[in-house]
Amino acid sequence: MIALLVVAIELSPAHFLYTGPLLTATPALAAVTMGPKGTLASAALALLVSITTATYNQAWGSQQVYTNLLALSLVSLAGITMSSAAHTRRQNELDQVRRIAEAAQTVLLRPVPARLGPIRAASMYLAAETGAQIGGDLYEAVQTRYGVRLIVGDVRGKGLPAVRSAAAVLGAFREAVHYEDELAEVMDHCAAALRRESAGPDPHGHVPHAEGFVTALLAQVPDTCVIELVNRGHPPPLLLRRGVVHALMPSAPQPPLGLEDLVTGPHDTAESYPFAPGDRLLLHTDGVIEARNPRNEFFDLPEAMGTVQAPTPPEFLTQLHRALIHHTHGHLADDAAMLLIERLDTDHHAPAST
Repeated sequence: MIALLVVAIELSPAHFLYTGPLLTATPALAAVTMGPKGTLASAALALLVSITTATYNQAWGSQQVYTNLLALSLVSLAGITMSSAAHTRRQNELDQVRRIAEAAQTVLLRPVPARLGPIRAASMYLAAETGAQIGGDLYEAVQTRYGVRLIVGDVRGKGLPAVRSAAAVLGAFREAVHYEDELAEVMDHCAAALRRESAGPDPHGHVPHAEGFVTALLAQVPDTCVIELVNRGHPPPLLLRRGVVHALMPSAPQPPLGLEDLVTGPHDTAESYPFAPGDRLLLHTDGVIEARNPRNEFFDLPEAMGTVQAPTPPEFLTQLHRALIHHTHGHLADDAAMLLIERLDTDHHAPAST
């Protein structure tokens, strides 16, 4: 804008006005609002305008022209140096925040063991391109005396409030799975933990606690060839059997954790489904099924699962991840988590991993 103003003045009858200070200020202002490349481009434009107007007005040889060029060069050099230093400092700070966020996410979401009693398992967390924000996706798999118990959930929102809610739910799950006989009771403990967390003060003024909720899905794999599920508003898991994918829909939908008071009805109970050797079950968050391509089309997760050919759960998730990234062209709009389990033949049953 300043360069255009100088050009307009210098090429008009008002060219007798002294415009040198205006051009000299251009790279200095750019250093405040732009990065090093933008500052360099502004300095080059100002220099080009200065040379062009001096040539057009036949002002070469005057002390004023050379003074302007010297001042412009010095300010440009200082501006580029300052902009580069500020850019490096901001990048270092952002990298540090990202490392802290990744460390916090790793502590919250521990990789599941590759072998748990009668199943093989694998997990994957996919971070969206949202800078250093931490998502509220959660998952866990634990070997208990009742069988293998698993949870996958998704907290409304992002950032520290979501992390606190996820930590509360996961903490309650990790404790309750070892002494509660019924899977529904484990879910009740998770709901109670979320209510306690939501009732606490929010010193940072984030999303009001009353608006927060968590969709959650609990699963239990006993020694028999079944799987038990309790679903509280979460996307249904997908069962892969002999190349065909089935969604295990709950018979009576239940509200997410934190919204129990909005719905009146019977207490949720576990529902059983066949889970034979060789079957694979994918528990996931809505960041997977709501991923879109540039044409605004959702990712077809059941179709992608049916086309994956992988001998182990980690390889299965890796191929599924590639299909998801290919669909979205590498741009996820939301964090996503996936937890895959495979039922083993009873002849290969072994003690759980530790």
